[in-house]
Amino acid sequence: MCCFLSTLGLEGKEDKMRGGVSESFRLDLLLVVFILFLCLQESSCSSLNNLNGSLIMDINEDTLLLETSPTATPQPLLPLLAPSPLAPLTNSTSPKLSGLCMLNFAAVKSMMAVTSIDCVAPFAEYLANVMCCPQLETTLVILIGQSSKHSNMLALHGSLAKHCLSDFQQLLVSQGANDTLQQICSLHPENLTEGSCPVKDVHEFESTVDSSSLLDTCGKIDLVNECCEETCGNAITEAAKKLALKAYDISRMDGPHVLSDHTTRVNDCKRIVHRWMASKLEPAGAKHVLRGLSNCKNNKVCPLVFPNMKNITKACGDGMNNQTKCCNTVERYVSHLQRQSFVTNLQALDCAASLGLKLQKDNVNKNVYNLCHISLKDFSVQVTPEVSGCLLSSLPSDAILDKTLGIGFVCDLNDNIPAPWPSMSQLPASSCKKSVRIPALPAVASGQISFKGLNIWSYLLLVASMILEVCCIYNAAILSY
Repeated sequence: MCCFLSTLGLEGKEDKMRGGVSESFRLDLLLVVFILFLCLQESSCSSLNNLNGSLIMDINEDTLLLETSPTATPQPLLPLLAPSPLAPLTNSTSPKLSGLCMLNFAAVKSMMAVTSIDCVAPFAEYLANVMCCPQLETTLVILIGQSSKHSNMLALHGSLAKHCLSDFQQLLVSQGANDTLQQICSLHPENLTEGSCPVKDVHEFESTVDSSSLLDTCGKIDLVNECCEETCGNAITEAAKKLALKAYDISRMDGPHVLSDHTTRVNDCKRIVHRWMASKLEPAGAKHVLRGLSNCKNNKVCPLVFPNMKNITKACGDGMNNQTKCCNTVERYVSHLQRQSFVTNLQALDCAASLGLKLQKDNVNKNVYNLCHISLKDFSVQVTPEVSGCLLSSLPSDAILDKTLGIGFVCDLNDNIPAPWPSMSQLPASSCKKSVRIPALPAVASGQISFKGLNIWSYLLLVASMILEVCCIYNAAILSY
């Protein structure tokens, strides 16, 4: 299912939309004029927050557990699309570059364009764990790897790393990406250096590891089997261990502090291995491998943060005598989770298991998922009333930019699979042994559905509300003066 998110809502069936155009035009235009008229009235400013509240969902963390009333069908959370289509790199806003970074940005020009869409300003936080950050990190690895063809270095030194990371973000922002990507993806200049890995020279790398075998194993991977068999992942780990050992005197390798230090060093050396692989593969092939490895890691962990669940414990714990109250509480809690992030189908299974085990530890022994009809889709951001939660594929994917429809991405077209209630006596199975079968790709039989979300009148209402807000600020300034 291809979902396009453009404004505050997504329109329904096309025939319904055609049937009500003229009436909608008159009503919405009158409402816009009315809102602008209210701008002249001081008293209207007191109700501004209510108006904006109906147009833009407040996602401030401080309010997540306070204001949302429980409903059987949570309303869709649709962040706003960037106000204009993303322009190509050559035609975009001129970025302010340091002039000190020698990386070959031209080598990953197309990948940076994809990254700017995956991390587009309004959606970056919602797509961070499944799309934006994996693509961002992969692009950086390939950028350094491709540049090493000329520099013979698989890492940058500290000051250069700082300039290059800044330039990298400036280039992405100039194409429409979020300007806080370093914070969203926990990216630091140190991520571009060798860290504690003792090897960064290409020739030293190739004389230390069996580079030919490494390339044979990881040059092309099966995205599904790799997550279970970890053939390439294990080869990368072994290569990283060989690099890390060059920092030690083998006769003195003992003690827990050495083991802890070695683990960190191996992880730093893995980044060096990734960059070397990216220098030997074409950018598209390197992306296929690196994004696949990233997804294997991400699909093993639920990215959601579970707030305090004492209300569920109170309403649904031992001695529960009001099912309606229990389910309202559960649905309200889940609606807060839906404000955090899009998740993949496998992540949804992990999230359902994690929440279920936490509830059972708090003496909620009833299967509230079954009792309250909680499905796997309920753990992801809600897209529209028709589609409900959007579970992304467990395989790597990118957002789609359509200048007419807006930003879109493919949702996995499973049925509404009930969230499985975990057993306290049995830990959740690994993603390779899930009892609930979820296709990694959308089912062909379900077809492709696109949502024509460019509702110009809803957009005008939003603009009018913004004008009203400016007017209120202006009126307040005059009164205070």
